[in-house]
Amino acid sequence: MTTVHELPTELALNTNDSHKHGHQLSLRRVLSPTFFLGLAVIVMFAVYVLLGSYTVTIPDFFTIVINHLTGGEKIPGASFIVMEHKLPRAVVGTMIGIAFGLAGALFQTMLRNPLASPDIIGISYGASAAAVTAIVIFGASGAVVSGAALAGALGVAAIIYAISRGGSGAGGGSRGNAAGNRLILAGVGIAAALHAVVNFLMTRADIRTAADALVWLNGSLNSATWDRAGVLAVSLLILVPAVIALAGPLRILELGDDAAAGLGIKVNAARLALVLTAVGLAAVATAAAGPVAFVAFLAGPIARRVVRKPSLPASALTGALIVLLADFFASNIAPVILDGTVLPVGVITGALGAPFLLWLLVTSNRKEA
Repeated sequence: MTTVHELPTELALNTNDSHKHGHQLSLRRVLSPTFFLGLAVIVMFAVYVLLGSYTVTIPDFFTIVINHLTGGEKIPGASFIVMEHKLPRAVVGTMIGIAFGLAGALFQTMLRNPLASPDIIGISYGASAAAVTAIVIFGASGAVVSGAALAGALGVAAIIYAISRGGSGAGGGSRGNAAGNRLILAGVGIAAALHAVVNFLMTRADIRTAADALVWLNGSLNSATWDRAGVLAVSLLILVPAVIALAGPLRILELGDDAAAGLGIKVNAARLALVLTAVGLAAVATAAAGPVAFVAFLAGPIARRVVRKPSLPASALTGALIVLLADFFASNIAPVILDGTVLPVGVITGALGAPFLLWLLVTSNRKEA
């Protein structure tokens, strides 16, 4: 029989156990793989800005930034390199990595297919075709090329979505899967046609114009400026909350269209909202830096292997990490290896993405066998 004096002791023990359990849960959250991915992005951002072909000490970096914000004295050479080259490039690279990572993860999760990324299904090619048309035919540059790329990506996405929805009903499970497969097939077909258009335009351009178009087609951070960073930041402030709002319906759509409809999700409306958000993310990133190859394709699967489950935050951080690592290599290490040749970031990500795509196809074939 429990005495009155024993009750407070038992209560204290239970309270201590619950506090200990809660502390362990919070510690687990802090030390999660996503936390370490975020830490890796911060470290890589610092490495990108402070090291490389031109190194800056940490005290000098803070002095440069503070003096720039307060109108103080500038360090000759160093202030310009940090504030007009390294820092905006790192900021733009981080944001386009986040945008591409989220766009790829949204498509891959919604369609339950690792091949369903903006690179594969033609959205990046839509941006490329529109941008090259603006450069070659109209002699456009700067913001006009970015606007054309944005319009091209949105236009091609609308065509692909319309084709994929053709002949589908309200959306049962098999119909939803068929619509997803049609979207991928339609995207691949349109991408092939647009690739031919880009190649034709490149053959009609003079050498200088073709060189400008080729740099853009490979995806480059050379045009990164604070103005471009501002436009990207505003776009992400609109699109990231939309991703957060759609994360719940996306998880339910993973169960299949029948199950999602049974749980009260308006399947077609949710899928349309997800497509619009993913296309918006891919379009603004492509407009800012060109179609940086395979970042959207790589980020989701790599993040899934790190955190052992589909994760939008992990995909965003992985995308940022890929872009920062690739551009640091392209800008600082490749010139040493290639006798001074500076590569666009898209060349490095493309070199990473091609073998990863082959590996993904091989492993998926083994699973099906």
